[in-house]
Amino acid sequence: MDKLDIKLWKLAARGQIVPKRSLLKTPRQIEAIKKSAALNTAVLDHVASHIREGMSTAEIDRLVYDFTTEHGGIPAPLNYEGFPKSVCTSLNNVICHGIPSEYEILQEGDILNVDVSTILNGYYSDASRMFTIGEISPEAARLVRVTQECVDLGLKAAKPWGHLGDIAYAINSHAKKHGYSVVEDIGGHGIGLDFHEEPFVSYVTPKGSEMVLVPGMMFTIEPMVNEGSPDFFIDEDDDWTVYTIDDGLSAQVEYMVLVTDTGVEVLTK
Repeated sequence: MDKLDIKLWKLAARGQIVPKRSLLKTPRQIEAIKKSAALNTAVLDHVASHIREGMSTAEIDRLVYDFTTEHGGIPAPLNYEGFPKSVCTSLNNVICHGIPSEYEILQEGDILNVDVSTILNGYYSDASRMFTIGEISPEAARLVRVTQECVDLGLKAAKPWGHLGDIAYAINSHAKKHGYSVVEDIGGHGIGLDFHEEPFVSYVTPKGSEMVLVPGMMFTIEPMVNEGSPDFFIDEDDDWTVYTIDDGLSAQVEYMVLVTDTGVEVLTK
């Protein structure tokens, strides 16, 4: 056993949840994953430079597919467990997993989450951004702002040898302070060698709980913040689109991060 194995063994013996060594990325893997993450960021930048009122979410899907494939990548969502498109576009009261459509036209006042995931040379990356269309309501603007603040506070709380629950506590506390709720049953995930790896990343657990943050871990920070209830339902027709139960607005910002010896590095956002 090396020093890291011994440290993990001691933590586990004290009842801490520790990652399997297979979840800790090697320097070579990190280098390759960062290339995927760079492309993922470029895809989101490409969307940002083209998104506009009057376009359909299907046009966003085509932007993502064309840019990703032209640069040697593969859109990870396409055909993933039957998902029919290259990107998730979640509009207004859609929490996540919205399916792009020719009939869904962006209008002034809309808020939209665009969730891009990329495979490059077999390595995975993932991030999402909120986009606002034209002039939006003060209520919508506040929700988007607070959601971004939640992610920023979650990043500040993430420290090597801390816990995933530290991130969750920072996020959930800030959302609640502003009268919002955080979705409980959908969260972040490990990523890099596969689309979804361990651990499941909750944003509602207590400080000091959940898995220990060990250098080499890679996962997403992506809280889904609702105006009202944290409850949701899934569209029975497509089995993907997740809606707020009360028709309230929902916002999400997703960063992909790497735990290092000194902190947390954002790989794509």
